[in-house]
This record gives sequence, C-alpha cells and structure tokens, in this order.
Amino acid sequence: MREILTDMDDKSLQERNPMRDVQKQTALPKRFYSQVTVGEDNGAFLVLLDGKSVKTPAKKVFALPIKSLAEAAVEEWAAQETLIDPAKMPITRMANSAIDGVVDKTEEVMDEIIQFSGTDLIFYRADSPSGLVELQANAWDPIVEWAASELGAKFVITEGIIHVMQSSEAIDAYTARLKQYASPFVLTGLHSATTLLGSALLALAVAEGRLSAEDAWQAAHVDEDWNITHWGTDDEAEARRAFRWADMKAANLLISSKNT
Repeated sequence: MREILTDMDDKSLQERNPMRDVQKQTALPKRFYSQVTVGEDNGAFLVLLDGKSVKTPAKKVFALPIKSLAEAAVEEWAAQETLIDPAKMPITRMANSAIDGVVDKTEEVMDEIIQFSGTDLIFYRADSPSGLVELQANAWDPIVEWAASELGAKFVITEGIIHVMQSSEAIDAYTARLKQYASPFVLTGLHSATTLLGSALLALAVAEGRLSAEDAWQAAHVDEDWNITHWGTDDEAEARRAFRWADMKAANLLISSKNT
C-alpha cells in the first residue's frame, strides 16, 4: 500500500522537485584536499577544505546556519577517500539544495508538501489482516489525533487506496503550521522527510517535536516491516533502506536548524 499511495516518492517527486535541479552530478571528482575543518563568518558556519571554503554547485558559499550541521558536513567531507561521492554526503546534498534552489523557491517547495498532505500515507488503511490493521492504527492514529487537536486539521481516514478528498479546512490548518517553517534549510529538511516518510504529517510531527526521527521512520514503515516479518527481505532492499535512513537523519539535522 505504501508504494501505491506515495505518488511523490523517490523518482516522481525528485523529477519534478526544484531541489533536484541542483543535485545533478557528473563523473565523481577525486579528493583534492587533506584537512577538513569548520569555519565561521558573520554568524554562519563554513566547511573549510585546507582552509578554503566549500562552494555550492552554483558557486555560492556553502554557509550553514548552525555549527552542528557544519560539523556533520565536515564529517562527510572527511570520510571521502579517493573520490568524492555525493551519494554518501546527504547533508551536503540537502544543504546545496537549500542554498542554490530552495532559497528562491520556498513557495513552490512548500506547495508540494501541502499538496502531499491531502494524500498522506497515514490516511489510507488496510482492511486486513487484523494484525496489520492494528499496527497501522497504533502507529498512525496518534498523529491523526494530534493534527486534529493541536493543528486544528481534521483529516478523513479511509480503508483501501481509493482517493478521498480532504477538506479545505484541514489542508488550510496544516498549511498554517507549515508556514512557520519557511526557512530554506528547515523547508529542505521537511521536504526531504516528507518524501522519505511518505507522509507530510509525520514530517511535520518531527519538526514540531511530536515524534523523533526514529519514531517517525518506524511509523512510516509499518507496512514494509509487516511484509518483512512474513515474507523476509533481501540485501538490496536492506541497502536501499539504510541509504534512505541516512538521508532521513540528514533531513532531521536540517529541520533542527529551526531553533536558530
């Protein structure tokens, strides 16, 4: 069910995502630096390669709003060995998107999240087997109830995959809270989390401190974990999930910059 409902998942969302425009990569460059450190300039934090600041693909200064984010990016750059592989640098990729793309397209990025909130993963439930129905309810009902009580967003829950139109009042209430996160870095993290979780509500719950990134990740994978329990998994699926979890942790770090 998760794959059917997540119409903004990896390929479809990224292909029409303005952030994807600044993430296109060519041949991997060789590592050309020895030392990676954190610098500071006018209250922003920089990644320094042999003392020189990193630039984004658009040649802007790679300046981050909080030191912990810069430290995490430094770890990514330091971990590169012979080649610099952006696939293994989710914080750097997302920060590049924030600086080069989202800063000038906040309304467009926000609109994509809002659009997704009307077809959220957690609104569409299985009608069987009973074990899965219970797991979905336990993981998702508290977030639906939180949205209603804290955001004033009363969403409709249904069984199956037939689209159910959510009320404009619910979408407007969600939108009003989302607009508090218009900072390019935070919004980039929220957009990425929405994609990775398949849920705009779970992503916002992370931003609001209602869920940890770990709890949101677990809630988003109820269906997948049910299938794994009953049918098993394979190395490729596990590797893909680990890759996406690394991206989710990076998204959470960007979301945490809201406190600056």
